[in-house]
Amino acid sequence: MNQKNLALWLKIIVISVGIAGLLIYFWLLPTIGKDLAVEEFKHLYWPYLITIWVTAVPIYWALVLAWKIFTNIGLDNSFCEENAHYLKKISILAACDCAYFFIMTVIGTFLNAVHPGILLIALFAITSLLNLRVSTICINMLMQSLTVSIASNAPSLSSCMSLLYARGMPFMVVSIAIR
Repeated sequence: MNQKNLALWLKIIVISVGIAGLLIYFWLLPTIGKDLAVEEFKHLYWPYLITIWVTAVPIYWALVLAWKIFTNIGLDNSFCEENAHYLKKISILAACDCAYFFIMTVIGTFLNAVHPGILLIALFAITSLLNLRVSTICINMLMQSLTVSIASNAPSLSSCMSLLYARGMPFMVVSIAIR
C-alpha cells in the first residue's frame, strides 16, 4: 500500500468516526437519555445533554488535525515537524477533554446530580482520554526523533544520534541485516 492509498483509507476512517460521532451525540445519547431519565433526574436532561455536547468540540477539532496529518502522509511527508505539532495539539485536546469530564463529574457529584451509571461512564471517558494523551505524547516524541534524523543531512548514524542526544530526544538504534 502506497502513501496515497494509506492516506485515503485513514481519511475514510476519520469521516466514519465523524459520522458515528454525530449519530451518537445527536441521536443515540438524546434518545437513551430520555428513556433512562429517572424521575429524580428528569430536570437535568438538558444540562446533561449540553454538558456532553461540549465534549464533542475537542473531539471534532482532533479529527480535523488528524485529517491534516493524513494529508501530509498522502504527500509522502509522514515524519515532519508539522505532523508532530498536530499530534501535540491532539494530546492537549485530549487533556482538556479529560479535565472537563473530571470537573463536570466533581461538580455533579457535589450537587448530588450524578447518577452512579453516569459516574461510571465519566470515569471510563476520563481513563480513555488519559490513555489517548499518553499515546499521542509518545508518538509525538517518536515523530520528533524521526524528523531530526530525516531532516539532518548527516551522512552517518553517529551524526544522527548526536543530533538526537543534543536535543534530549529519546532514540533507538535498530540494525537490520539484508541478505
